[in-house]
Amino acid sequence: MGDMRKDYVSERFMIVTKKEDKIINPKKSPFAPGNESMTNPSVLSLVAKDGMLQRLQDNEDEYVEGWAIRVFESKNPIVSIDTENSYSDRPFYSEPAYGYHYIVVASPKEKDTFATIDPEQWSNVLVVVQDRLRWLYTQKGVTYVSIYADHGDLAGSTNPHPHLNLLTFSTIPPVIESEAEASHKILNEKGVCPMCQTVNEEIGGPRQVLQTEGFIAFCPWSPSYPYEFWISPKKHTTSFSKITQKEINDLSLILRATLGGLSKTVKNVSYNLVFHLSPEKKNSRQIHWHIEIYPITKSWSGLERGYGIFLNDVSPEQAAEKLGASCRKELANLVGII
Repeated sequence: MGDMRKDYVSERFMIVTKKEDKIINPKKSPFAPGNESMTNPSVLSLVAKDGMLQRLQDNEDEYVEGWAIRVFESKNPIVSIDTENSYSDRPFYSEPAYGYHYIVVASPKEKDTFATIDPEQWSNVLVVVQDRLRWLYTQKGVTYVSIYADHGDLAGSTNPHPHLNLLTFSTIPPVIESEAEASHKILNEKGVCPMCQTVNEEIGGPRQVLQTEGFIAFCPWSPSYPYEFWISPKKHTTSFSKITQKEINDLSLILRATLGGLSKTVKNVSYNLVFHLSPEKKNSRQIHWHIEIYPITKSWSGLERGYGIFLNDVSPEQAAEKLGASCRKELANLVGII
């Protein structure tokens, strides 16, 4: 594996990783049933049988059949526990790209997307992610577990089959570190969690997209992308791994409704779905966990890339109005109102 390099001055990292030269049959999805031999053996295959979900795993050359969700180590990992233990100092600072990289295949159906799988399937996916998250935090050298999904070519997806990535780091990623530091500062100065304050202000406001019993989806005040929206628990909570089954079911419903609404609002949209979580190990810098969805509708200009100042041709208020209408219809269909 390659190494993780830091910018000369700023807290910005990039990973150098080797490109695999293996030829993969483009007519076969390695994530589809029947093609299990094209991936690493599963550490978990969830199989529905007699109304129950069985937790199985592949053995040597025997692959679990009839699975609904499948989890395995990536064959082309971005990080690896086998990376060389080498470091270098500034100005050419680097550290090992050490970690685990797991794939969670969210559906056996190739034509499914995160916007079409049903809420029950989403619940099962989130339970699997939650379990794997807990396990990863017991492993040596794991400081942070990132969870993300890419949908569409513009979002960096190399396989359209719906799946999530679980990627660990030995340090806290700069974006999470910055968010945690800022949240901690506001909490100390104002005595309030900034995300709790945000949620309270956005509920029922012009940027609200949708809400369920325990969650709210809203377009942020200062988005980096047109139609960007976040999903946050209404109550203060810093640990995704500790949410209950009832909360998981509620989160699944709002995820499915909002992603379905997004796909109806912006045709053929590519997007990234990213979990912003606190480090699960002992750490004083905690954040109110949430999920951020970044639709990719246009290319960035030099202003965005060079200066970090974002141009948006759709205001978050306009985006919320359009998304809200579509998402409410999706939710109504899902719960059987219409």
